Parts: sequence; C-alpha cells; structure tokens
Amino acid sequence: MRSVATAALFLALPLAAAAQDKGTETKIGGLKATAPADWKKEKPANLLRSYQFRLPEVKDLPGAEVAVFPESHPNPDKSFPKWKNQFVPPEGKTIDDIAKVSKWDVKGATVTVLDVTGTWKYKERPQDPASKEMLLDNYRVVWVIVGENDEATHVRLSGPAGSVEAQFKAFEGWVKALK
Repeated sequence: MRSVATAALFLALPLAAAAQDKGTETKIGGLKATAPADWKKEKPANLLRSYQFRLPEVKDLPGAEVAVFPESHPNPDKSFPKWKNQFVPPEGKTIDDIAKVSKWDVKGATVTVLDVTGTWKYKERPQDPASKEMLLDNYRVVWVIVGENDEATHVRLSGPAGSVEAQFKAFEGWVKALK
C-alpha cells in the first residue's frame, strides 16, 4: 500500500509543477492575458495595484517588477509628462531625448507606451509628500496605458535597465496577448 501511495505522489508532482508553470491569468480592464510562468505573483504593495509580479534576477542585478494599476487616467497627454518628470536626464540631454513613446496593437484597446532609461526619482508612494525620494541610476521604466473607451489601466515594468531589457520581450508579448 505504501508503494502505491509513493507512486501516486511521484505521478502527481509533475502535474503540480506543470500547473505552476502556466503563469497567472490577469485581468486588465475587460481584457485578459496570462503572465509568463517565471513571473512570481506577489501581494500588491498597496490598494492602488490589482496585480504585482517580481521578475527573475539577471546576472548580478535584482529582478524587475510589474505593477498593474486599474481605473487610471486614459489620456497619455496627462500621464506621460508626470511620469517623464520622475527621471533626471543625463547632462547635455533632455527628457525627450531619453523617452520613447510608441503604440502597440491590441485588439479591443488602445495601448500607448512610454519607455524611459536613466536616473529614476523613485518614491514608494508618489502622491505622499512624506515619502522619501531615492535616485536610482541606470533604471528603466516602461509605462503602458491600456485604454478601453473612457477607462484605462496603467501597467508599469520597472527595474535596473539590464533586468528590464531581459524581460522586455516577455512583457510586450504579455500585453499584446490581451484579448
């Protein structure tokens, strides 16, 4: 009897591992996509986030983070300037020199992207004047606004530039897979 239980356990382990390898189904507005399996789902750091993921480490760098902010402002003209102001451009450059704006095709949504690399003036609680600002050198933040009608969800990929670069294709694929 004991060997039957042991055999059943060995047969169940690969199935449990396969279930974990699927990734997390995420809902962004009225759309859904499954996050990559190697993104570790975390408890959101605050009530403004509906999802939060810790991404794998790269070489000697900490992993990047993906945070999803529902019920956000749909207009990039209002959000992008505020987000650009969170960066210090290198000497001799302007913020527009280091910021790239693009659009991604997603059926059923308008997706606008702001991608900035440089020194990030990071605040854990950006709206709180008491929150301490930290200067994070060589960081990259990719902000995405997923707009559906008059509603939007903001998605942010952030971390050391090398970590974000290593996960960028997976992030882009996840957003573009929204249906």
